[in-house]
Amino acid sequence: MQLQAQKTDHHECDVLVIGGGPAGTTVAPLLAEKGYRVVLLEKARHPRFHIGESLLPANLPLFERMGIAAEVKAIGMVKPGAEFVSPHHDMPQVFNFADAWDKSMPTAYQVKRAEFDEILIRNAARKGVAVHEGCRAKAVDFLPDDTATVSAVHDDGRESAWHARFVVDASGRDTFLANRFQIKQRNPKHNSSAVYGHFANARRHDGEAAGNITIFWFDHGWFWFIPMMNDATSIGMVTWPYYMKTKGERSLEQFLMDGIAMCPALAMRLKEAKLVTGVEATGNFSYVSERNHGRNYVMLGDAYAFIDPVFSSGVLLAMNSGVIAAEAIDTCLQRPAQAAAALKRFDELMRHGPREFSWFIYRVTNPIMRDFFMHPKNIFRVKEALLSVLAGDIFGKTPIWGSIRIFKALYYIANIVQPRRAFMGWKRRRFNIRKVDEAVLYNA
Repeated sequence: MQLQAQKTDHHECDVLVIGGGPAGTTVAPLLAEKGYRVVLLEKARHPRFHIGESLLPANLPLFERMGIAAEVKAIGMVKPGAEFVSPHHDMPQVFNFADAWDKSMPTAYQVKRAEFDEILIRNAARKGVAVHEGCRAKAVDFLPDDTATVSAVHDDGRESAWHARFVVDASGRDTFLANRFQIKQRNPKHNSSAVYGHFANARRHDGEAAGNITIFWFDHGWFWFIPMMNDATSIGMVTWPYYMKTKGERSLEQFLMDGIAMCPALAMRLKEAKLVTGVEATGNFSYVSERNHGRNYVMLGDAYAFIDPVFSSGVLLAMNSGVIAAEAIDTCLQRPAQAAAALKRFDELMRHGPREFSWFIYRVTNPIMRDFFMHPKNIFRVKEALLSVLAGDIFGKTPIWGSIRIFKALYYIANIVQPRRAFMGWKRRRFNIRKVDEAVLYNA
């Protein structure tokens, strides 16, 4: 007997958003508040586990703008700064956000992403967004009249399609549009993988510093130590592909624990700790797409590019991309004659964030840059400017860029003065970022 074909439900909307993470749940309510019919498709059901738990001070004004500041505060561990620990330096270095150029953003939060992302998606629904969880986008057709049809399948097997005037790809590392356009590329300037889990009973600092994120360098990369509420601490090992290849037959859990043992300062903080979640891994951590928009679509946050989590910039860049996308999309739909200029501005702002963070990310494991981080000086206010970057204050009017240029000049001069050390650092980095077979990541 022939089975009846699955019927597809057809719907109309102004803007179709793919992905219910920070980027999608920022752009969607902002557009709904402007009167647009917005549909958001999220493949999972919230709450769901995710990494990227460390937020930046520059996130807080966005929370106020979206009306969720009190909710985030209720789940957040206050984060006054960031600590860097190097095996090649006697003392750790703490950067307090209160010492940044703009003194009005002295703290941030560490959050469990399951709780944080649920706040964001519920806020989108409250603001009038039609939210469909358990609904995976599977295809998109861009039509000659500059509209699009997005097809999706629900987790109960139902199929739906939306005819939309504009499409937003906020699918994160799924990179929905970039994969379909075949424009996603491994970042040739960076290449790292991450292995991570949550621990209980990790030793924290006393007082306000208990909420600080700590970055531990070790021979094969670095670790994050992110304290959160209710005795949960996120531990992640970000390492180079060559080291991932040494995993062999070890489980991901054993591989992570063996890595921790190679970092004595971190091992001491975890001496009494217990792993309370499964250990997961993510490969191909650094990538970029050739473009981030077309006439009737944009790609936000990780759906466009991702570099490295060392400066906790992921959530900020995702949410900020949602803000600038909402402005661009509104212009495209309301004033088509100005669409090209609006999308050009969107493109400039989308590239600005990753570009400014990446200059530091590409060099943060270099021994000369590590010296700069571990012994910062405020000549020409370069320390305040660096703190502003670490705080995510790179999109506003804070006048940090002259001091940042001086910081970069001092770094380049230090490389000229120490040519052998600079060459060895460059050579080591070339070795670190070379591509290897990443299949070992998933042999858990």
